[in-house]
Amino acid sequence: MEFDLTLILLGLPVAFVLGWLASRMDMRQLRLENRQAPKAYFKGLNFLLNEQQDQAIDAFIEAVQNDPDTSELHFALGNLFRRRGEYERAVRVHQHLLSRGDLVLDDRHRAQHALALDYLKAGLLDRAEEALRKLEGTRFEAQARLALLANYERSRDWPQAAQIAEKLESAGQGSFKGRLAHYLCEQAATLAAQGDTQQAQALLTQATQTAPEVPRPRMDLARLQDQSGDPHSAALTLMEALDAAPSAIPLIAAQLTDCAMRGGQCAQALAKLKALYAETPSLDVLDAIVALEAASGDATTSAREWYAHHLEKEPSLVAAAKWIAGEKLEHEQFHPQVQRALDHAVKPLTRYRCAACGFEAKQHFWQCPGCQAWDSYPARRVEEL
Repeated sequence: MEFDLTLILLGLPVAFVLGWLASRMDMRQLRLENRQAPKAYFKGLNFLLNEQQDQAIDAFIEAVQNDPDTSELHFALGNLFRRRGEYERAVRVHQHLLSRGDLVLDDRHRAQHALALDYLKAGLLDRAEEALRKLEGTRFEAQARLALLANYERSRDWPQAAQIAEKLESAGQGSFKGRLAHYLCEQAATLAAQGDTQQAQALLTQATQTAPEVPRPRMDLARLQDQSGDPHSAALTLMEALDAAPSAIPLIAAQLTDCAMRGGQCAQALAKLKALYAETPSLDVLDAIVALEAASGDATTSAREWYAHHLEKEPSLVAAAKWIAGEKLEHEQFHPQVQRALDHAVKPLTRYRCAACGFEAKQHFWQCPGCQAWDSYPARRVEEL
């Protein structure tokens, strides 16, 4: 059978025209969809910049519906849900991303990290831990370990927290010696509460070796020694702490005073604190000196003279209030009212303040209750900062 070349030559232009028309229709549809998706996306971005999160979410949902394969829109939408506290919706968005077979590996890791953050924010710590563990060996590994560390600290799982801290330090993410010492102290406190004093002391000794510059292990160890009926050893431990952690001297002074009085070491403690006060004046150290001199019975300087001497070194409303407390006023009948007003005024000045978040408290914390930072409380009161 012979082919008619004329028919073939006539059919080529027809096929070309039909193909061109089909491509024009596809391009027109594609342009229409592309115009709709960016329009919704930019509308959502505008709402977001104007802090109109409800409208931004609606716009991003519209953009996702127009272009369901765009992973960036899903990430933006999931992050918005998390910021608004709609954790279930954020989880669904990120789980949908993980279920997609066409998602590139890096975006899959990113979605896994976002899902872990959703669980953390929702307080689902077990699920968060499982999700974070899957990020080992990815570019999110360091962030996942830090989140795991915070997770274990939050649940007070100190052995697990110590393992993660050691991994972070070995990976060059900074020094975690101080935290490791605190973890040992926390475990020692639990053992001491259970009556296992010997094991608690062993952990505290290990903590002093892990981070010699951290005052807490020696302070906790001295407290255990004192509770065991050995204030003499407790005082010696605290005097070691004065040398090992000079920044914490004001914090150690009161505990040392109490142990030295009952351990018969007032003279040694007094000489040590006077020398340290001469180098760096501090009200807490001064209070300890005044108490030790009163206990020894051979004070050469009265308490009021000490506070007047402190006022010569630096202005202090707290020292002034303590000086006036022993002063004989001209109108003595008004002394109680004046003293009460002064005591009320100095209360905020005797607080401790977190250097990381500014949270103030009457007592010193090793870990800030506000921002959860470790060793963020200076040993000095607010007035002396």
